[in-house]
Amino acid sequence: MLTTCSKMVRQLLQPIEEKAITSSDLGDAFPPNCTDDALNGEDDEIPIVDYSMLINFDNPAQRSSAIENLSKACLNYGFFIVKNHGIADNLITRVYEGLLAFFDLAEEEKRQYETISPSDRIRWGKGDTNHVSREFLKIAAHPQFHCPTKPLGLGEVLQEYSQNLREVGLELLRGIEKSLGLEDLYIEKTMKLGTGYNFFTANDYPQRLHSQKRIGQFPHCDPSLLILLIQNVGGGLQLEHRGKWLNANIEPSWIIVNVADHLEILTNGKYKSALHRVVVNNEERRVTLPMFLGPSLDALVCPSPQFVDENHPPRYVGITYEDYLEANQHHIIEGKSCMQQIRL
Repeated sequence: MLTTCSKMVRQLLQPIEEKAITSSDLGDAFPPNCTDDALNGEDDEIPIVDYSMLINFDNPAQRSSAIENLSKACLNYGFFIVKNHGIADNLITRVYEGLLAFFDLAEEEKRQYETISPSDRIRWGKGDTNHVSREFLKIAAHPQFHCPTKPLGLGEVLQEYSQNLREVGLELLRGIEKSLGLEDLYIEKTMKLGTGYNFFTANDYPQRLHSQKRIGQFPHCDPSLLILLIQNVGGGLQLEHRGKWLNANIEPSWIIVNVADHLEILTNGKYKSALHRVVVNNEERRVTLPMFLGPSLDALVCPSPQFVDENHPPRYVGITYEDYLEANQHHIIEGKSCMQQIRL
């Protein structure tokens, strides 16, 4: 049953469901007369976390160093690269191949998953071709796994990858809670991660034959605790850092991780949800697969008492993860999340 506070927040968030987001809503993040230069990112350093060090419990010094790197990345950037994560390169390659095969299906086969209901566990669609350029497939991965039946083998490879990636995400959260001075498994228990709602949003960004640069996704932040993303080509993703857009030039076997809305809420703003966008070009077809590692749908997410005192009052209204996703149409809206609606 929803709390009275949660019901009030649902009413507060209702306008977001009804209002279309346009480039004019985004202010300086996406100027109305955007030029190629405005979409250029900078090739600056992005923090790297060595996952093999993070899980090296036999070497406390190495693990401590990895946790410190994780803490600095979350505090100063809100995003980082994970290498040596242990997920086989062959498995990741099969994921890319399976997704490309799905997106190459005849459109009538994919349209069976076209829906306006944000609660459906398999959804397919296309971005607004007047503003953005992408085709997407959204699937729920946990606690129950869902996947299209075609192409053959896609479900098996995505489920195996999902299980591997979920464990990486949980270990990262365990490192993060250590960096915050929280007790072991605090986030897992508080956010009910045993039944946590995880979903994928696979994106296909085609080549643009008549455009050097084009917005693939407007600047936005994401729901959930962490976003763990792989992509088949190095560029495209840009992350905001101190007023600049940094190019996420990553290897196909690396994972880039963003702090998301619900980790910001839980830490009362200590760790910030990462603002990011996608800029595509006419050179390469880009396929990405972010996993949204979230709380249980019925988990009430609010600032943890460890981050609230007289000098740091609560900065966010508590709301269940399900209500947040529904208000944000399960991440349909481009350009904004619900964060500004629940800030106190």
